[in-house]
Amino acid sequence: MKSPTLPAVARAFKEIGRDFHTRGWVLGTSGNFSTVISRKPLKLLITASSVSKGDIRPTDVLTVGVNGIPVGKSSKSPVSGLRPSAETALHLAVVQSQGAGAVLHTHSVWSTVLSELYGPERGLRLSGFEMLKGPEGVRTHAHTEWVPILENDQDIPALARRVEAVMEQSPAIHGFLLRGHGLYTWGDDLAQARRHVEILEFLLETTGRMRTLGTLGTTT
Repeated sequence: MKSPTLPAVARAFKEIGRDFHTRGWVLGTSGNFSTVISRKPLKLLITASSVSKGDIRPTDVLTVGVNGIPVGKSSKSPVSGLRPSAETALHLAVVQSQGAGAVLHTHSVWSTVLSELYGPERGLRLSGFEMLKGPEGVRTHAHTEWVPILENDQDIPALARRVEAVMEQSPAIHGFLLRGHGLYTWGDDLAQARRHVEILEFLLETTGRMRTLGTLGTTT
């Protein structure tokens, strides 16, 4: 199968970014997107650091290798001088642990709020919602989705190792939260990863609103 080109991926990122920005999931320069373009050797196309996801341009997308460094350069894109997302190592950890083809990271209000509320429990369980049939591999709404919560850390290599450990402990998960930070989810490709973002963000917002209304206890 032919690998997607950078312009094609940039267009896909732009469309996803505009949609997510409108929904309030990637405001400012928050969030980051990646997709695999080669397995051997491993290469990703990933959004650059500190760019608006509401208007992604081709020069805002970089190719990185398994070490997270732009291909052919020590640290920067030769075109724009931009650096890859500071969280590139987390994308690589997900891709390598889950065999994912695309990773999307959002910074919504509800993912941030619930990551703090449930942080001491190191995760939350989502159950009782019809939307739970949406994640890949799930066939019934009687599913309970475990969403781990990891403490945020500016030491990205250390955080990436904790992500890998969570993946090993809970291989069936579809996403995780960084405390006070946001949601990471993935899929076989960008379309599947986008679907998982939409489903998990819906479930997180529903859970948060139910707590606000007093119809849900401290755990689900």
